[in-house]
Amino acid sequence: MTPEALDLAALRPRLPSPLRTVEDERFTRRGVRLLLKRDDLIHPALPGNKWRKLEPNLRAAAGTGHRVLLTFGGAYSNHLRATAAAGRLLGFATVGVVRGDELAARPLNPSLARCVADGMRLHFVDRATYRRKTESSVLKALLTAAADGLSVPRERVYVVPEGGSNSLAAQGCTALGRELRGAADVVGVACGTGGTLAGLAAGLAPGQRAVGFPVLRGGFLAGEIRALQLAAFGGPRGDWRLDERFHGGGYARTTPALDAFAADFEDRHQVPVERLYVAKMLHGLTTLAEEGAFPPGSTVAAVVTGGPEPDGGAQSDSSR
Repeated sequence: MTPEALDLAALRPRLPSPLRTVEDERFTRRGVRLLLKRDDLIHPALPGNKWRKLEPNLRAAAGTGHRVLLTFGGAYSNHLRATAAAGRLLGFATVGVVRGDELAARPLNPSLARCVADGMRLHFVDRATYRRKTESSVLKALLTAAADGLSVPRERVYVVPEGGSNSLAAQGCTALGRELRGAADVVGVACGTGGTLAGLAAGLAPGQRAVGFPVLRGGFLAGEIRALQLAAFGGPRGDWRLDERFHGGGYARTTPALDAFAADFEDRHQVPVERLYVAKMLHGLTTLAEEGAFPPGSTVAAVVTGGPEPDGGAQSDSSR
């Protein structure tokens, strides 16, 4: 398979994604205009930043003769589901390394069941091993297990990092910034692994700025984003910052107050709000507006990177 043979256009992605104005009095009373960048509508199986981050990695895998995609995620990982769907649609075999070996003996949740239905082989590992997954000895063992299970040489297995965030993904996400040039003064996005914000900021025009809302606690993400920009672009790009106040308790967690905020936003604007990423970003932007962080006359764009799960269940632990 060559990059030319990998016809991603055949999947009919909706690009550029829609940009919609919403009237929200918490913004309008401050003289601020709110836009929703509906990246969740790009593709039903590869929505939002999943498409933008996977697309360049899929081309790279095809161009180097790889036939198997190996990647990582938790029990409700959006990224695992998107990778499995991409494999089914484009003819790659897929292997998902899942955090938590205790899950192997349990019935699959709807998220992992969807991965299996799309042809992904699941490989459960204990949490200590998962934390060491980027170490050369651990990664070599995972690649060997994946290759042996599919009867292919180890060299034919292409590794996509957790959340899909690498230099190629950051480069892919610059298109998001370019689509928003001239449309907004400030762009907000939820952050898990940082690849979307790294590319978004690089794609924006001078004078625009990006605000990332980490959905994990820990204060480590700024360094990760700087490293991604160094790998992708050779150094810092764009005007961006993080607001660490809206993680809702940490990884894959929410709170009653955040749930209430999301339900209210849905009622106001008839837009489904994913709770673990998008709700945190929208809550952050709304709080900043109420704090007077955006000057009157500003336009703020909120990137909607995904939608709620159809089964209403918990969502992901490796995403933006």
